[in-house]
Amino acid sequence: MRALAIDVGSSSVRTAVVDDHGVVSHVKQHRLTVRSPHPGEVELDPREIASLSIELATRTLNEGGACDVVGITNQRATTIVFDPVTGEAVGPALSWQDLRTVLDCLVLQGEGLRLAPNQSATKIRWLVNQSGRSTRELRFATIETWIAWHLSEGATFATDLSNASVNGLVNLAMDGWDERVLSALELDSVMLPRLVDTMGSFGVASALTGAPPILAMVGDQPASLFGQSCVRRGAKITFGTGAMLDMVQGDEAPRSFSRLASGCYPTVVRSRDAHTTWGLEGIILSAGACVEWLLDLGLISTPSESEHLANSVPSTDGVSFVPALSGLGTPQWDFGARGAFFGLTRGSSRAHLVRAVLEGIAQRGADLLDAAEQEIGATLSELRVDGGMSANRFFVQRLADFSGHPAAVSSEREATTRGAGLMALVSAGTLTLDDVEQLWSPAYVATPSLSEDERHSSRDQWLTTVKRVERTIPELSAVSF
Repeated sequence: MRALAIDVGSSSVRTAVVDDHGVVSHVKQHRLTVRSPHPGEVELDPREIASLSIELATRTLNEGGACDVVGITNQRATTIVFDPVTGEAVGPALSWQDLRTVLDCLVLQGEGLRLAPNQSATKIRWLVNQSGRSTRELRFATIETWIAWHLSEGATFATDLSNASVNGLVNLAMDGWDERVLSALELDSVMLPRLVDTMGSFGVASALTGAPPILAMVGDQPASLFGQSCVRRGAKITFGTGAMLDMVQGDEAPRSFSRLASGCYPTVVRSRDAHTTWGLEGIILSAGACVEWLLDLGLISTPSESEHLANSVPSTDGVSFVPALSGLGTPQWDFGARGAFFGLTRGSSRAHLVRAVLEGIAQRGADLLDAAEQEIGATLSELRVDGGMSANRFFVQRLADFSGHPAAVSSEREATTRGAGLMALVSAGTLTLDDVEQLWSPAYVATPSLSEDERHSSRDQWLTTVKRVERTIPELSAVSF
């Protein structure tokens, strides 16, 4: 049996065939149009998202042959409001990165309601208000809802629990919507989709040849976790523009959705047959974005050149870099922190700066792992890694060195796509969770090369350096969501 995976990321759509050995093939990918009309605003085109998804899925099927089932994965919390009669969106899709509702969140916080601007809740109200329409006339969709609606030609209107757990609207029991939030935002529950498991039966993709059933809907980070065979235990970090650590915890629900003392926060990693599996998540706000910045500065000509330059010098020669171009996420959550180089001398070379950037991102990866292990009170045996930066062997080695854990690199760099396909195959009964665990076969494993004394010395120095960039902009540092 084979699955068609539809993966809508923050900047592109990707479709592929995933077979029951976990092999990903017949990949089609196209960039999305991302607009930023004003600072802090990030918009996408809902119609383009839907049309590209169907077009690329059709091309994958034409090239690779028919698929038995469909799995959808998506950038979480990106928000669309649409007219269910015409099927047309009433405004742009507001990206999860969009910050235009920051003031709304601060006002609500003063009223005792804690919502974040990267969640869907306040974005919905903004789109409704801009439309001038009644909430009863409109419907709300995150991307998996939007894709399922179009694949089923309007027959399926549902959101899965992994997406719902981060949208700011669902109740803690995960069995309905939070009436207090709906009341505060003046939203009618009629506009909200049906809550469903990540694995189940969600109608058929009648817009595609053969009308295969849709059997999985899941957020991108939980999909990547599943795609790297972290089923009952384990953690992964996906290093893209930012970086996300996700860890499987178990069946016990958290006491709230609020951020924990460690700087991590609870999230649903999957659900099936009304059984929900919870996990932890932590975030680096700037990871691959720092490598893109090096490109913009002309310090490197390609991302792969960063690996060559970093290896061309034995050390950073005392230079360090804190990757806080958009502030610090887990564990500090300081939006007023800013990136910085330290230890520069007249002898600091391009290679030293590039190596310092890669080492700074690796140190932040170790920060995520430390926070997660602090939260669970246990040590992991290894860390699994995917995303664009996982292609950089120097970076992966330093991640292993600073974290003190073996870093196992996913053989499928875009494990999100693989995870969506595998979930659909598990939902179909073709694979079991045991099968998915046994599919793990990393491309390679980087083992720590530092002694424990060397690692602790490096980490202590790093934590002191990070303190120097905190509260660079005190007004922003005072903001907390």
